[in-house]
Amino acid sequence: QVQLVESGGGSVQTGGSLRLSCAATGDTHTIRYWGWFRQASGKEREWVATVHTRTPTTWYASSVEGRFTISQDGAEHTAYLQMDNCGPDDTATYTCAASDRRVINALSAGDYTYWGQGTQVIASS
Repeated sequence: QVQLVESGGGSVQTGGSLRLSCAATGDTHTIRYWGWFRQASGKEREWVATVHTRTPTTWYASSVEGRFTISQDGAEHTAYLQMDNCGPDDTATYTCAASDRRVINALSAGDYTYWGQGTQVIASS
């Protein structure tokens, strides 16, 4: 089992930056992928980014590519989402996830085994 705890959410002005963290405890050696998802009010959950723990290849949704960066610190068992050039459309609850599954690239919620509780980001002009 893996437990995930996010931190770093809050308010950010348009064009500003924010860094989210996701700390894992438990069977962290089983994690193959880290992912970030977000859900805005009244909308469906949206995949944001994924990083493979061992390569470390990254994938991004087109809505955030070039602005957000996913990374990991293996020694600290922590994943990060650096959010730059934020805009109002980035307002959402951001949730990190971890996968121990042998999948190709873990780009959908069904690929993930463990989930954090979520942290809110409010981007305003």
